[in-house]
Amino acid sequence: MKIVLWLAAIYNISWGAVTIFFPSFFFSFSGMPYTNYPEIWQCVGMIVGVYGVGYAIAASDPYRHWPIIFVGLLGKILGPFGFIAAYYASRFTLKAGMLNVTNDLIWCIPFTIILLKAYKFYK
Repeated sequence: MKIVLWLAAIYNISWGAVTIFFPSFFFSFSGMPYTNYPEIWQCVGMIVGVYGVGYAIAASDPYRHWPIIFVGLLGKILGPFGFIAAYYASRFTLKAGMLNVTNDLIWCIPFTIILLKAYKFYK
């Protein structure tokens, strides 16, 4: 559990930093027009980075810090729904959906397992 959470922390902090310092990268990669308001996208990077700090804290005691993991899992479940809505509204390209694989989907199963273990621990 601790390894998964440390990996999530490193990934989120790294992704957040790249997004803050290079806000046009995602748009270039996705083949989408660059936003007129890069600060909004940089705020997304900041939020993702802060999640990473939370995962680092949770790694110290996953059972005690299960709420941080739960909030992270909610974001990882809801994020792909936001992408699907934006894709069908022709706002995001299909290539932009790759972000959901690395930012969200690969973490759903490990986070769910950690939460189930925490539930059993407290039960």
